[in-house]
Amino acid sequence: MNITRIATAVLAAGLLVPSAALLAQGPPPPGYGQGYNQGPGYGPPQGPGGWDAPPPDFSRDIQRRGFHDGIEGARRDAENHRAINVMNRDEYRNYRGPERRVYRDAFARGYQAFWNHQGPGPRPY
Repeated sequence: MNITRIATAVLAAGLLVPSAALLAQGPPPPGYGQGYNQGPGYGPPQGPGGWDAPPPDFSRDIQRRGFHDGIEGARRDAENHRAINVMNRDEYRNYRGPERRVYRDAFARGYQAFWNHQGPGPRPY
């Protein structure tokens, strides 16, 4: 009977500790969740016509998706201090969907747009 009470107390404590840890973290930082270009050095989220907007000649969904995927891939490379090389992105190399060439061209342009926006400075080599 004592073992059951101890096991119940341990289990209850184990369920409460993660909840308390989540509450102790506090609110998210300003701007959290408002765009994919968040984080130090990435600037505020951009609206229509910002640096991260697809070029006007990208009228098709596949082009716009590829462009934004390229920006995301470059952002992840920057966060993880990876070399700047679009060929290192699995999303680029392994895309097998419709209109592969169109997607990959747009992806490469988005990838380059991210690095152009970052400007000169240290690079993650």
